[in-house]
Amino acid sequence: MRVLGFDPGTATTGYGVVEGKGNKLTHIAHGVITTPAGDHFAERLETIYNEVVDLIKLHAPQAIAIEELFFTKNVTSGITVAQARGVIALAASQSGLPIGEFSPREMKNAVAGYGKADKKQVQEMVKILLNLDSLPKPDDAADALGIAICQIHAGHFKAVTER
Repeated sequence: MRVLGFDPGTATTGYGVVEGKGNKLTHIAHGVITTPAGDHFAERLETIYNEVVDLIKLHAPQAIAIEELFFTKNVTSGITVAQARGVIALAASQSGLPIGEFSPREMKNAVAGYGKADKKQVQEMVKILLNLDSLPKPDDAADALGIAICQIHAGHFKAVTER
């Protein structure tokens, strides 16, 4: 199964593509989608949407995995992350792809074996699991790879059923 994972954000959205076959995980690609701070929020969301559509076309995933919204104090940043999640989910749905959602804790547990792992631990474990030569950077892309790995390990979808 090929999964395109996302760590959503309005300024920076991390993405990672992982292929899973049995116990074997293969790194396909990772990176970030960035939007200019001066752009209107609608333009930023359009950029994210268009880039996600392009990534789906380029990598032909069989599923999308998105990190669930998590925030404690800053409601404003939570709202912007939710908007980014929305356009990612829209692009996936319009492409007919099932969507899995995982909390940061679920991803950290699946990748590092500890739900409170820090960013460096996640990067290290993603590097090991995908047999990479160096740490995946930036953090957003490493988290997106972790979300994709989480989906491969879970094998089921909490959000949208397969079509």
